[in-house]
Amino acid sequence: MSQARWWALDAARGIAVLAMVVFHVIWDLAHFGYAPANLPWSTPVRLFGHSIAFAFLFIAGVALVLANREHMRWPAFWRRFALIAAAAALVTAGTYALFPTSYVFFGILHCIAAASLIAVPFLFAPWPAAFACGAFFLLGGEFFASAAFNADWLQWIGLSTSEPMTQDWRPLFPWAGALLLGVAGGKLALPLYGERLGVSGEGISRERMTQKNSRDFATPPNPQAPHPNPLPTSGERGPLPFLGRHSLLIYLAHQPALFALFMGLAYLIPPAVDATEFVASCEARCMNEGGEGKICHDACACTAREAISSKALAGVTDEVERGRRLNEIAQRCVANGR
Repeated sequence: MSQARWWALDAARGIAVLAMVVFHVIWDLAHFGYAPANLPWSTPVRLFGHSIAFAFLFIAGVALVLANREHMRWPAFWRRFALIAAAAALVTAGTYALFPTSYVFFGILHCIAAASLIAVPFLFAPWPAAFACGAFFLLGGEFFASAAFNADWLQWIGLSTSEPMTQDWRPLFPWAGALLLGVAGGKLALPLYGERLGVSGEGISRERMTQKNSRDFATPPNPQAPHPNPLPTSGERGPLPFLGRHSLLIYLAHQPALFALFMGLAYLIPPAVDATEFVASCEARCMNEGGEGKICHDACACTAREAISSKALAGVTDEVERGRRLNEIAQRCVANGR
């Protein structure tokens, strides 16, 4: 698409980028205690996140059609695939370092890479074929889900009956369907897009291009005529197309930047903490293990106070590390008789 980008597609991707940043701000606010912990899992926020993922995958399918509208550009396709796969591996490594018990092993980038391979045959087929396959992936999970796919090494397919613990989960069923619907949409839109490029729905019309080239050589240039490939308009140079053209870089960089910002904020201005629920659950656990009521209450209340005042949990993202620190504080409280 480098020779004639569809700026509207870049703008649409730019809107999706902005929505993604907003979604992750909401997620981080909850994660660091500045918003209710269950906010990211509320129905409106979950639907918001799903709509963003659908938009990115659909746009990726449209872009795949436009990038190969004249013929299958295999070197460019494999470069794009390698770049997305490498970015997906980077996300897996980064989230494993921060969330070893819930790292991303098949998120949206993994899905885009895998679904792009599935979509290749449909770049040569009429749009109804891509549409039908997309519908199959979107709806297939409802009919073919089985406990046989619950093994860890099969869950990326999306036909398991249980959902794994992970920070981003976009398995092939149903999410590859969004990209394939994008392929169908791109093939439908290609004739309209091709009117300004001399491209038909199935690729360049050789006869039209030959005739056009003959006219270009036979007819002297008219200085008053508009340039066949005008410079980008202000819309094409606007902020949304810019964000869309750099969406992968922004995707990789924005959440680490937000995390660093919130970690610093959590240390400098800790969120207000209501320790009532923590103390109650701590007391119940202590008494179930044979502790006396007053001793359990005092130890749990001390643990809550010390954790808040010392900022011991500021920036801690892993639940195992969080538990270890709380346990150390609790042991000190018991040893000091508080």
